[in-house]
Amino acid sequence: MRRVAALALAALALGCSQAEKPKPQVTVYMYSEYIDPELPREFEAQTGIRVRLDVYEATEEMMAKLQQAGGASQYDVVVVSDHAIPVLTKLGLLQPLEAAKLPNAKNVSPQFANPPYDPGSKYSLPYQWGTMGLLYRKDKVPQAAELSWSLLLEPAKQPGLFVLIDSMRDMMAVALKMHGASVNSRKPDEVRAASDLILAAKRSTRCLGFEGGVGGKNKVADGTATLAVVYSGDALKACQENDQLAYGVPREGSIIWVDAMTIPVNAPNPDAAHQFINFILDAKVGARLSEFTCYATPNAASLPLLKQEDRENPAIYPPEETLKKLEYLEDLGDDSKLYDEIWTAVKAR
Repeated sequence: MRRVAALALAALALGCSQAEKPKPQVTVYMYSEYIDPELPREFEAQTGIRVRLDVYEATEEMMAKLQQAGGASQYDVVVVSDHAIPVLTKLGLLQPLEAAKLPNAKNVSPQFANPPYDPGSKYSLPYQWGTMGLLYRKDKVPQAAELSWSLLLEPAKQPGLFVLIDSMRDMMAVALKMHGASVNSRKPDEVRAASDLILAAKRSTRCLGFEGGVGGKNKVADGTATLAVVYSGDALKACQENDQLAYGVPREGSIIWVDAMTIPVNAPNPDAAHQFINFILDAKVGARLSEFTCYATPNAASLPLLKQEDRENPAIYPPEETLKKLEYLEDLGDDSKLYDEIWTAVKAR
């Protein structure tokens, strides 16, 4: 009896031990307000893997975090801007993706299957894509057809209080386009002229400072600002909630961007990371993701599942004439030092 009791107690203890065993976890690092909160719960229900989200507001913040000691071992999936991928790859901070674990990669649109920032999609797969432009109040900026970066960068044309975007490459792209230069200019005179424009705008009495895309969007939405540099999806969410707001790409052009899913080199749970990426690339999940974010989907299988009004919305899927004025940000290599120096000076002065 004592032996039977002992066995019973051992079995009970084993049961308790198994019951208390924590669920596996995938830790995802991405921009704020960038995923339908129901999707992580559905992923957990399907896989038994809990999702923990950590957020950042600017690429520079994310890059600094990953380059810290142990930074690349804190996350399983990091959603990063396209131009950061070559840099992270050179630094040895990303691991190659395992194609066999990502059957839904076949859903990616050919336009994004072999991107210039990651040939062959060796280290990344696309999450969302979009543009950067101006969110503005229609009662203060009535001439939408003449939407221009000069509404920020030329004091005489500033229609009211405005917010600059707190991202070095994005804000520099605005000023470079204003002068007709490439967003990837490596010419010191063009880069310095762009920084002068930003500094003059910052010193304007109408400038409310630098904010992430969400912060700028919120200031226009609540009436604090007249216009702000924001990303298309953030702007469109605000426009859905307030018909006095509008979004557009200025006539000088802007950037086209892709945010992509990557796995850090020392990810604690790379198998779960692959499962999460594959889940996001499911056709139905991809459609729901874009419906929530108001950004464009890079998932060809998701497109037919979206509302027709969204597929035909030029603010989400720009027409050809606008696409011709858009550029991808490129890795600048050693020339990035000039940008870093100038941006540090702009923020400090």
